[in-house]
Amino acid sequence: MKPIIELLNKDGFLKTLFESIPCGVLVVDRETRVHAVNNLVEQTFGVSRVEIVNRRGGEVLKCVHAFENIKGCGFTEDCQDCRIRLTAMDAIAGKQIHRNKAKFQLLVDGKVRDLVLLISAAPIEYEAEKLAIIILEDITELNNLRWRLRTEQTFAGIIGRDASMFELFDTIREVAEVNIPVLIQGESGTGKELVASAIHNEGPRANKPFVPVNCGALPEGLLESELFGHVRGAFTGAVRDKKGRFELAHGGTLFLDEIAELPKFVQSKLLRVLQDGTFERVGGEKTVSVDVRLISATNRDLKREVERGNFREDLYYRINVVPIHLPPLRKRKSDIPLLVEHFLNKAAEEGQEASGLSKDALAIMMDYPWPGNVRELQSAIRFALVKCKGGLIRPQDLPMELRSWNNDRSLRGPSRKLDPDSVRNALARTGGNKAKAARLLGVGRATLYRFLADFPDVS
Repeated sequence: MKPIIELLNKDGFLKTLFESIPCGVLVVDRETRVHAVNNLVEQTFGVSRVEIVNRRGGEVLKCVHAFENIKGCGFTEDCQDCRIRLTAMDAIAGKQIHRNKAKFQLLVDGKVRDLVLLISAAPIEYEAEKLAIIILEDITELNNLRWRLRTEQTFAGIIGRDASMFELFDTIREVAEVNIPVLIQGESGTGKELVASAIHNEGPRANKPFVPVNCGALPEGLLESELFGHVRGAFTGAVRDKKGRFELAHGGTLFLDEIAELPKFVQSKLLRVLQDGTFERVGGEKTVSVDVRLISATNRDLKREVERGNFREDLYYRINVVPIHLPPLRKRKSDIPLLVEHFLNKAAEEGQEASGLSKDALAIMMDYPWPGNVRELQSAIRFALVKCKGGLIRPQDLPMELRSWNNDRSLRGPSRKLDPDSVRNALARTGGNKAKAARLLGVGRATLYRFLADFPDVS
């Protein structure tokens, strides 16, 4: 069999086309052995065409994992999930892949570099051998630039510039690229579905379905059918076969909100899907296989639910591979002005405007503990927009909960001088002794107790 490189060298047009593509190009076989590369690959990775013949892709590109096993590329656990390898296999199977994004650690000029590459691929057959043409685009700098721009105030639809939010954005970027279960925990209204959607949209499954399911909103009798589907005649009213949410999410992401509400028998079935990717529809005998990434969320302490016997321990450890904790709004109050501005701008786009927000109204919002978190803040803004009738939003335009809380705080006097950080520091310095902490803060014990009642998370 003639090597494909001979064809490229012989045909002037093909050679010119091959070399003029402004991206790295490799031709590989089903073992990811490289048969040809263009000039850009040679120059970027410092290899010659003579050296690369029959070497695997990871060795040519100098992937760090290619040197972790004496056998070379393809023999480590990380190699099994290599996006270049998987893309090449899909192309050889007849698929055409368009610009899948993936991260790699490559040795460039003797240094380990984290690169973000767009991978495209197409199948080709030459001399009765099936091959794949792989095109690699380096978008590392562009990706970093986009990241810097969007994290100034928002990332993937999530708004915040508090340090805790930047840490959250970093976590989303890290887990988006790997196909492992994520458990998002946080109080109601903190934006757990937004985070799940961001993980999906920032990863390689972004062009596949994102299917959310609120486990607490579905009756127990329908939940199994909604998740796994049913066959005709499985129960009264099942007049036709129906796909469940797992099948609808095939290739993409299934988001199970309020997962603590799942009944035990559904937990068992979910555990099986996570273990081997298979299940049967309700009333059916045919085994269905799916490729789904699972993201779960709960506003309850799931570990405590395990201890109480309400949630399977083995399932807990299956879904809690990467835990993400969302901070409540009262712990990132510096984001309140930014969120208020966002909700006001969004309302203006929908035709509901105000001339502005008074300093007194904003001060109340900054002091309020927001038990309903961001969802409550958004509702408060909507209420105020109705009350202000297009004018300036003032304290009297805010919902009753905020006005009553503010009036109550005003009557308490000195407790308004306290803030969570100073109280927390005083308690730490006094070993939790509230009487000593009150003296350190310059307030009476009753004042400190009232403050701790308002902010139970401080103690």
